[in-house]
Amino acid sequence: MPGTITLEAEVTNVSPRGLWLLLGDEELHVPFSEFPWFAQATIEQIADVRRPTPNHLHWPQLDIDLSVESIRDPRAFPLLSKQS
Repeated sequence: MPGTITLEAEVTNVSPRGLWLLLGDEELHVPFSEFPWFAQATIEQIADVRRPTPNHLHWPQLDIDLSVESIRDPRAFPLLSKQS
């Protein structure tokens, strides 16, 4: 009987400039300048991150979905936001 696959994703730090994610043995910086949706979020909202697949991150409290590749190389994935 197959079990549920759980992939680890953990927010390890939040600073005024961004947040740090630990994905397995890789740590990634998510700068607020590139990902403005997180800038006004609470620590609780930011820390509630899920990783349903190896390349998919989801923050349910913020209704944000990002690919891991977009964090690794944000210039390859231009993000548009109406948020000021």
